[in-house]
Amino acid sequence: MPEISIQKQCGSLTDLVDTESFIEGFSMMLKLFRIRALLVFAAAVALVACATGPQITRTLDVPESADMPYRNILVIALAASFDVRKKFEKQVVSQLTEYGTTAVASTSLMNTSTPVTRETFFAMVETLDADAVLITQVVSLESDLSMKDRSPEATYKFRPTYYYNVWEVELTEYIEPPGMELKSSLVLATQLHSVLTREAVWAIESKSKIVHDVSRVGYYPFFVDEAKAIASYLSKDGLIARQSGL
Repeated sequence: MPEISIQKQCGSLTDLVDTESFIEGFSMMLKLFRIRALLVFAAAVALVACATGPQITRTLDVPESADMPYRNILVIALAASFDVRKKFEKQVVSQLTEYGTTAVASTSLMNTSTPVTRETFFAMVETLDADAVLITQVVSLESDLSMKDRSPEATYKFRPTYYYNVWEVELTEYIEPPGMELKSSLVLATQLHSVLTREAVWAIESKSKIVHDVSRVGYYPFFVDEAKAIASYLSKDGLIARQSGL
């Protein structure tokens, strides 16, 4: 990564600096930097606050005959990549656990060579004595890959000089090559099935706009938003409950 170093002097070349002036100038410089840091922090908080989660639509309302609430759920994600399935299921399990519901990821009971079949999942249900199965799968995915210039990172070093109100400033910029950015429109369908009736008792569809830095391999922050939305809607609709003793 190329490094560019620039040195320059700023201020007036009038009088020699005395101790009092030096302290006064240095204190003012610190105040300016603190103000600048607070402004940068506030902007970052604003950006986070504006971020929105997935758009959720209920596609199946809970029938009156549903044997809810459910306390022991097998979580299944259907995707081509085992690693993606594992990461997504882990997030969903984590969110359901926060509501006090027992949940187990299917990928924790299998490996990459285990066949992804109904028989495999039925065996898991029996082993866990689960009362419900939560299944999430991709409905549609549209992606656009593009080049993106990275913002240079800069560092500043300040040194006092022998002159009044004169500082030596050293600026170093680190410029990285352009990165690859993946913009995607993702639609997921999630269904909750009762083990007792073997029928779907609840379903939602989530739509997300995702911007992903390709260089960050294995980094899927949107999984957290999706998992939170799924668990939140299950709780709002009265479908999950705390396991006895929790």
